[in-house]
Amino acid sequence: MEAAITPLSARINAMTPEEYLAAEAASDVKHEYIRGEIFAMAGAGDAHVTITLNVASALKAHLRGGDCRAFIADMKLRVEASDAFFYPDVFVTCGEAARQGRDAKTDALLIVEVLSPATAAYDRGMKFAHYRQIPGLQEYLLIDPAARTADLYRKGSDGLWVLRPYAAGDTLELATVNLSLSLDTVIFEDVIDQDDIIDQEPEPPETAS
Repeated sequence: MEAAITPLSARINAMTPEEYLAAEAASDVKHEYIRGEIFAMAGAGDAHVTITLNVASALKAHLRGGDCRAFIADMKLRVEASDAFFYPDVFVTCGEAARQGRDAKTDALLIVEVLSPATAAYDRGMKFAHYRQIPGLQEYLLIDPAARTADLYRKGSDGLWVLRPYAAGDTLELATVNLSLSLDTVIFEDVIDQDDIIDQEPEPPETAS
């Protein structure tokens, strides 16, 4: 599932956080929650799932044995200041925050979102505004499967967020976890271009003359 909210037409009646968590536990569809409103989440395609797995696998291997853990889209992230719950594609949290909370974590130092045409503007704008309310957040990585690029926002000591863009052939540096990720050989490994999928479609059968 894409960790992004679908259009506001998906609004359902307002509920409390407790009601949301209870309903979500019994639901076959994931929803994100913002100030009493819940929003159904869209499904994810091959590229989205592959990139999420690539990043999560690299983080899990790198963090093994330490005090930090990587979580994928089935774990909720609670943003207290926004009264919200989100499902980031991947996020990392450390210490007590990583060990507490069966259904939701309350802090993250790194969040990764894989973009789609329907959600890119939201992930870059309003969703990032919510995420910036997380006290421990230091890096926000946005990955664009179509362009095969990545934008890394890093919080400076002055509290300002600085953008570091990456393209094909680059290796990005996640300072929060001291990990380097090659766009070509790690992030986009095994990702099939849409043009390749089209090229692989069988030719239509010839009609008899």
